[in-house]
Amino acid sequence: MATLHRLGEPGVERLEAQLRNFVKGMPIALVLPCHISEIGTPALRGILRELEEVDYLKQVVVGIDGATPGEWRKARQFFSKSRHKPVLLWNDGPRMKRLIRKLAAADLDPGQRGKGRNMWLCYGYVLAAGQAKVIAAHDCDILTYGRELLARLCYPVANDSLGFDFCKGYTARFTHKLNGRVMRLMFTPLVRSLESIIGTHPFLIYMDTFRYPLSGEICVDLDVVRRTRMPSDWGVEVGMLAEVFRVTSPKAICQVELADRFDHKHQELSPRDANKGLNKMAIDIARCIFRTVAAEGIRMDSGLFDTLLSAYLRKAEDTIRFYHADAEINGLAFDRHQEELA
Repeated sequence: MATLHRLGEPGVERLEAQLRNFVKGMPIALVLPCHISEIGTPALRGILRELEEVDYLKQVVVGIDGATPGEWRKARQFFSKSRHKPVLLWNDGPRMKRLIRKLAAADLDPGQRGKGRNMWLCYGYVLAAGQAKVIAAHDCDILTYGRELLARLCYPVANDSLGFDFCKGYTARFTHKLNGRVMRLMFTPLVRSLESIIGTHPFLIYMDTFRYPLSGEICVDLDVVRRTRMPSDWGVEVGMLAEVFRVTSPKAICQVELADRFDHKHQELSPRDANKGLNKMAIDIARCIFRTVAAEGIRMDSGLFDTLLSAYLRKAEDTIRFYHADAEINGLAFDRHQEELA
């Protein structure tokens, strides 16, 4: 697939000027999956400030999870001053609950509450509204958000002449230390261990090609959205990549570097509770990978899993050594003991 790098001084004004022209034929909807705990945070306030300067979006849809009636009123007030007048979906409200029950009764159950279901509901609204041909989506906890990030994310798909139907954003993740533990310590060693056992399967090669497959920043053509199925849990990013692999050509897929660095809210590892934090995220991601590999016709039996565990631990140990070197040369903190525990 194509990798679009961030070289020199990209110039957000130039990108936005071109996007204003592109959206005449490819109008863009921005989807923001949001938990009620993110309302009013410095990250979301910063995102809304940057979006005030963006004038090429046709529609903004915000899905809000976990809100009580009082919190829902606060969320409406929080977004009321935005120039984009976003559509807010109260995913735990009475009307949405009735809709979800109706879908479940028709064997279209969108699953348990989670980021994936939130996005699925938002995408459904965009499809039903019929105002956009492109959907961009990103998380609401980005501390280093700038409007260049959104412009670079939208550009490859909105520019119809480039021929891309799906774009995945990636960015270096660090502060005073390396971030992205699930990606570094779990996802990459797991995928490469599967490759060492199964061989060069196209899906595994595809997944390993992404610089940051777990990022929440994507842009996708609406026709692709119509043909994809999404996990309801934290496996949504991997599940979306798997679905894109299934329904479109690698030539129509790209990844784009969005900014010089990226920082966001960091979750606890939660080693003793598999229903919280990075522990739950890792479980959901692994489940999604195994399900997709099995759907590709590969037998996932106990012998393979026993071998995979040993191969993963060896790959993860090598990965820790590599990232330790990366941290050393860049003068970043690196707690090797905590990395090994994770």
